[in-house]
Amino acid sequence: MPFETTTLRTTLRTLSLTLLTCVALAPLALSEAHAEERFGFPFLEELKDLDIGDNPVDPVVLSFSTVGDSRQDPTNPDPTTVPVSGQDQHWLQNTKAWSRIIRTIELQHPQFLFFNGDMIMGYGKASVPSDTSTVSAVVKSDLVKFYTQYAFWRGMVADLMETGTYVVPVPGNHEVQSKAAGKKAQPENEDAWRANMGDLILDTNRFQNLFSETPSNINVANNGSLDGLTTDQSQLSYSFDFRGSHFVVINTDPVGNDAHAPTRWLSDDFAKAQFRGMKHFFVFGHKPAYTYYYGANSASPLPASPAGLDNDTTARDAFWQVIERYGATYFCGHEHIFHISRPNAAKGGSAVQVLVGSGGSPFEASPTDATVSKTDRMYAWATVKVHRSGQVQISAYGFNDQYGATKRLQTLVVQH
Repeated sequence: MPFETTTLRTTLRTLSLTLLTCVALAPLALSEAHAEERFGFPFLEELKDLDIGDNPVDPVVLSFSTVGDSRQDPTNPDPTTVPVSGQDQHWLQNTKAWSRIIRTIELQHPQFLFFNGDMIMGYGKASVPSDTSTVSAVVKSDLVKFYTQYAFWRGMVADLMETGTYVVPVPGNHEVQSKAAGKKAQPENEDAWRANMGDLILDTNRFQNLFSETPSNINVANNGSLDGLTTDQSQLSYSFDFRGSHFVVINTDPVGNDAHAPTRWLSDDFAKAQFRGMKHFFVFGHKPAYTYYYGANSASPLPASPAGLDNDTTARDAFWQVIERYGATYFCGHEHIFHISRPNAAKGGSAVQVLVGSGGSPFEASPTDATVSKTDRMYAWATVKVHRSGQVQISAYGFNDQYGATKRLQTLVVQH
């Protein structure tokens, strides 16, 4: 007899929890003796470059790290990851790169890790399969693939939640879109996002346990109507205040309006946060507002076409005007590469885009491409420190595709 829908969903939930428990990394006590084995690099040699510690003259009141795009692609992997391990072929993560980034972020001990989407391969349709007559048919369905990929990723980041870093998820196109449906977002995939990430958005009890305080002015409701969206956007675009900073997560691929930001809601949300006296505005989305063209030959640009919100420059410009108006910083991924820019600097703009889609997915630039920067094929993330004076320090760190030493790649200081 076919499984009933409720039975199937209960089975999936049990399977997800079991997988998460199996994959979660147990906390380890840090010592020099095992540091190189645990963190994957000579501990004393690189600790200084990670900028661990505080400035007693201008102490840090808040810090967070951000990165995106850790999913593996077994049909089109980066050449340096070949042969792809059986584990990564099955669970679709670049486990080696992503786990090293996680371990290093643990050393930096930020309050938050914002993960900017594409934590799973997804890209199917997470609906109840038409054939539920056999276990094999169910297990091979897109629905089960979504849930098990989410569970594996959740297991990888579980240790961060136990060692002082709250993980804040951001939806990416691989979470919400279906490739077979023309790379369009699907309501079923938005539901699967909430089912697998909703407990993180936001768990005030865990905030209290980690920081002895909770975020305020939490807005995880369905605000999609402000931008004419017809599906439930709760826990897909959301915001909160913490220690004088305002944090916003946006869904850049909502159903019916792929590759667009919820600009009207964002503007309204920022205005209310400014009225409350928030000093810093940080936005996290998956797709970049401005594509990074990494090819060194301007006559043959790489990529060949826009990769993000700039597929609709009018809508993108409206979004960026809001970012500029409030002096916000936009963190994103989607392009599997690292780049920090002030896109409108030539026009007097000061807002910063931090592209960190470099968490393990196949690099945009191939090993043979002539690229703009030597960091274009580095696994990288950013760690941000907000100081008591109002100064914001954005530092990027990374290691090359041969897993060499972790280095500080760039530091940008913004005074608010």
